[in-house]
Order: sequence, then C-alpha cells, then structure tokens
Amino acid sequence: MNLRVVKEDITRLKVDAIVNAANKTLLGGGGVDGAIHQAAGPELKEVCRKLNGCMTGEAKITEAFKLPAKYIIHTVGPIYPFHTISENKKLLSSCYINSLNIAKAYKLKSIAFSCISTGVYKYPKKIAAMTAIETCRKWIIDENYDIEIIFCVFDSDNFNIYNDIINASFN
Repeated sequence: MNLRVVKEDITRLKVDAIVNAANKTLLGGGGVDGAIHQAAGPELKEVCRKLNGCMTGEAKITEAFKLPAKYIIHTVGPIYPFHTISENKKLLSSCYINSLNIAKAYKLKSIAFSCISTGVYKYPKKIAAMTAIETCRKWIIDENYDIEIIFCVFDSDNFNIYNDIINASFN
C-alpha cells in the first residue's frame, strides 16, 4: 500500500492530482486554498466559477493550469465543531472518498492531499490525520485500485502526526 507523508509545498508537487482544501465557493480563500489559486493562475478562478461551488464532503476536478500537477481536485471539509462528532468524521471521510473516486474515474496514479479542515475550519489535527489515513487505506482495499497517496503537509507538527500514524498502522 503506497501511503506516505511529505513536508513540502503542495503547489510544487508533480503528481497526477493535488487535493485542495477549498471553501464552498471554490473561488479561493486563505491558507492552502489561496496558495493553490495563486500558483495556478487566474484561469483557475474562472473555471471554478463555472462549477457553481461545492457542498461539504463533495469534490470537483479542474485542470491545474500553471501547476506541475495535471489536475486539482477541490473538496470542502467540515467546519469543526459545527456538526456532531460522528457527522464531522463522516463528512471528512467523504472528502477523501469522493476525491479518490474522481482520481479513479480519471485513471490517475498519484494524488497528494493537503490537510483538510485543520486550518481555519479548526478540525483537531490528530483526529483529522487518523480519519484521513484510515479512510484512504480502507478505500484502497475496497476499490482494489493502485494509486500513490501522498499526505502533503507544510509544518513539522502535522508531519510528525501523519508519520507516527502511518508507521503505527503498518507495523
């Protein structure tokens, strides 16, 4: 099973798709969403405008324009603690499942996820990482699809959290 964590700028990754932790408008915002829109160029905003937004837990795909990735999959994570604990987990899991389903539909072989919902949406980092890894592992087994999954983080705290969970779950 090809799951790993890297501490890098997601806008520089040369993968089939990067996953943007977007807001419901898909028109850019702060954090990784703003960085992806900035690096991809103004064409991304124009294409996203035509998508008419995205609901929490869902995902939509666009080309990546000026990024080295081929595609951007935009997903909207839950705002914590807006929903119940079980609903938050279900919505966060849906972000990963729907993004991976799009990757499979497009026959993609590599995907890099940013940390979904852990920035301004305040989802606890460790719980979000456990949900992400658990959901992706289950999806790979259930779908029997060969894809490289990268969790791309920008800080040491998230890197250590993901690395510890991945190492513990494979040992």
